[in-house]
Amino acid sequence: MAFSRSAKSSFQFLLRRFNHSMHSGRCYCSLENGEAYVAGVVQIRSLLASQYASPSPHTAFKRRFSAVPASEQMGLIKLLRERTSAPIKDVKSALVDSNWDIEAAQKDLRKRGVVLASKKSSRTAAEGLLALAQNESKAAVIELNCETDFVARNEIFQYLALSLARIALSVDNSVEQVSTAIPIGSEYLECLKINLDHPKLSGEATVRSAIAEVAAMVGENVKLRRGFQLNSSAHGVVSSYLHTSPQTGLGRIAGVLTLEVEADNVQLDALQEVGSQLAMHIVAAKPLFLSKELILNEVIESEREILKSQAESSGKSQMAIEKMVEGRLRKYFEDVVLMEQKFVVNDTINVKSLLSDLSKKVGSPVKIGNFFRIEVGEGMKRLETSSASEVVAQAA
Repeated sequence: MAFSRSAKSSFQFLLRRFNHSMHSGRCYCSLENGEAYVAGVVQIRSLLASQYASPSPHTAFKRRFSAVPASEQMGLIKLLRERTSAPIKDVKSALVDSNWDIEAAQKDLRKRGVVLASKKSSRTAAEGLLALAQNESKAAVIELNCETDFVARNEIFQYLALSLARIALSVDNSVEQVSTAIPIGSEYLECLKINLDHPKLSGEATVRSAIAEVAAMVGENVKLRRGFQLNSSAHGVVSSYLHTSPQTGLGRIAGVLTLEVEADNVQLDALQEVGSQLAMHIVAAKPLFLSKELILNEVIESEREILKSQAESSGKSQMAIEKMVEGRLRKYFEDVVLMEQKFVVNDTINVKSLLSDLSKKVGSPVKIGNFFRIEVGEGMKRLETSSASEVVAQAA
């Protein structure tokens, strides 16, 4: 209130100067100057009266010098921050601008959030989480990105990611008759409706607006990058594994595959157990192809030429060079082909042998229908790297 007292004093001092000049005998003014003097006195008095009358709800003084006690102000700031998870600076600013009306301040924060989220949308978001949802016949994985791993640990961010995975799982791809990894475009998902049953979120909205709302809360660019869905056949199971998982359904690396069996009377428990181990194997071994037969001839010949040029530098005979090339090509298949890889749980056998043993155990041939592996931020340019190419989930 020091400012208002000093302002009042200056006005009153000016008024006394006018009165003193009028009555001191040293003011030799014409009639025209006297009229100007009177008008000035009236203007000053009316200014004082309007300035220090009961303040209107629309005046700046009521907002700046609110009658709300400091203890209540702190309580309102804490309550609004709990409601919205917005930065404390924005919370206080919204409350001051709304004259400490918490409902109006909450609405103002949401309006600001849309603007802030659009401003942050150009910033790189290479951190985040994968969220997985699955049922007996299919699984869906989405990647939700943010700028820092700190936000990836945020409870609201994780809630949103799990909700988006359930939305991706609900997408109907029943027209697909084969077991294959189906990409789900982020643009398509962002147009879908989502019901967020969370006290800090606004309930039913589009996926796009829900992402913008969470982005405003956490103060970072939040982006739905991609999604995939994998369906199993009528006689099979879908299995998954999430690595670096902060809670069920979330992680930074995911491996998903389907195991299919010919007979319809096979107990699926044995398939689920081996399927979970194979999903973990996919995360660890990073296969690119399901089998050698699915590798294009151009890819094999290109690899053969590279290996041949490397072997020729050894100076050995042509026959020795050919043997070296074939041996290194087999090693290449063991590195990138799932069926040829050593099983990470038991490296004395490969995946092909594992499936052969499983087929004998259940009494019917078992095969891998399809698989994919996906990792947060793969192929994206990060702050500490200079360049990278976009990499999608590997699906045979």
